[in-house]
Amino acid sequence: MRVKIGLIGLGFGAEFLPIYQSHPDAEVVAICQRNPESLNALGDAFGIAKRYTDWRELIQDPEIDAVHINSPIPDHAAMSLAALEAGKHCACTVPMATNLEALRAIVAAQRESQKNYMMMETVVFAREFFFVEELLRSGKMGRLQFLRGSHQQEMGGWPGYWEGLPPMHYATHCVSPLLALAQTLCESVVCHGSGRIDTALAINYGSPFAVETATLKLKDSDVIAEVTRSLFNTARQYRESFDVYGSQISWEWTPIEHEDCFLHHGEIPERVKVPDYAHRLPEGIQKFTTQGVYDLSENTHLSFKQGSGHGGSHPHLAHEFVRSIIEEREPFPNAIQSANYTATGICAHESALRGGERIFLPNFA
Repeated sequence: MRVKIGLIGLGFGAEFLPIYQSHPDAEVVAICQRNPESLNALGDAFGIAKRYTDWRELIQDPEIDAVHINSPIPDHAAMSLAALEAGKHCACTVPMATNLEALRAIVAAQRESQKNYMMMETVVFAREFFFVEELLRSGKMGRLQFLRGSHQQEMGGWPGYWEGLPPMHYATHCVSPLLALAQTLCESVVCHGSGRIDTALAINYGSPFAVETATLKLKDSDVIAEVTRSLFNTARQYRESFDVYGSQISWEWTPIEHEDCFLHHGEIPERVKVPDYAHRLPEGIQKFTTQGVYDLSENTHLSFKQGSGHGGSHPHLAHEFVRSIIEEREPFPNAIQSANYTATGICAHESALRGGERIFLPNFA
């Protein structure tokens, strides 16, 4: 069996074209982008005959088994719902949606359709995550004691819908690794907003805060997690990180991008070079942990300029999505996990607007 993929959105989404084409169990049968010139250029470059400028037409294509959505954030929920309702497996870039009602609707649509839904969260497939996960699961870190995540990024120069976005509405990169490592979900959240962004930005979403920081109560756990997020008017080099504190060994992300991370053995620190995990992948897509479509082009996507290729996660994401379909199992993260990871940020922002009131997350199960 080969899973026939339809790809919607070809900015960042183009990074996945050669991955699926090189995967032994997948093929790209159709692509979609609003701009016909860019659409045809990529279609010609990758030899893809079926090309759509209307995503609704692609979703209805009977040849397609699965849809991978890489559209702007405001479109994620509507496209995911349409794909599931059309009987397609659905992968979607983060976040899953921007409000709780849409999250509930996607979970319900997945349950009704019995098709796979996977939020394509990069950090839980990054080499750093795999490294720490191995240490934690082996027992070498001892008892898990505390988790911290941060994602600080200046979004100037990104598409206009980003301007003034509440920081926690795009928090999955720092929330997901914490919950995944703890192997649980977020139960409730307390969040505080700090500082102010420019008025011209704040009026777009009614969100004034420069920084939002939250503590997460984890379900069935005595461990607390903390996340910090900023998008505008806060001086900081790009940082997308997580720290994990154990009773025997702790892990801390490097404070400076591209430098070594640290393990703390008791009170003794050790610089560590994190290995790549391409060996977990089929041979044909292993190279994509370190290279992408735009590497040799002047048109380098901002996710690579600022995000360093997302820790080599792209082929791991595609592989998990494809294999989950073939093996007839739920992907990781599945619909319920994806909804919880996303709702954590949505509820955190609501808590900040209410002056730090504790907000309980919906039960999506």
